[in-house]
Amino acid sequence: MSDVSATSRGDAALLRVYFGESDRIAGRPASEALLAAAHEAGLAGATLFRGSLGFGADSVIHQPQPFRLSGDLPMVLEVVDERGRVDAFVVALEGLLTGGGLVTVERVSVLRGGGRAEDRSA
Repeated sequence: MSDVSATSRGDAALLRVYFGESDRIAGRPASEALLAAAHEAGLAGATLFRGSLGFGADSVIHQPQPFRLSGDLPMVLEVVDERGRVDAFVVALEGLLTGGGLVTVERVSVLRGGGRAEDRSA
């Protein structure tokens, strides 16, 4: 496999973590906890998406509610990095996602990327 951080191109892994907006990890919103964990793990980058509508294993449709600032909308954290780094992070996720969530990993080809900050500054 190519070194994505050095070449900014090549085979990599796409990690997706699906969870609900109201989910919490150690008292924190899951979105904050997962993004912080990805950052602390030194992953190349992470993006958090808030869905507008969705349903999960419980088959309950989650949608915005009028007159409520927040609901339980679907959330997705995406990370693209080298497969080994993603696999190591998945192991760490097992300790964080005790209440549910769906985790997927798939192989992707990086066609263009900025690389890691330390690689760009060298």
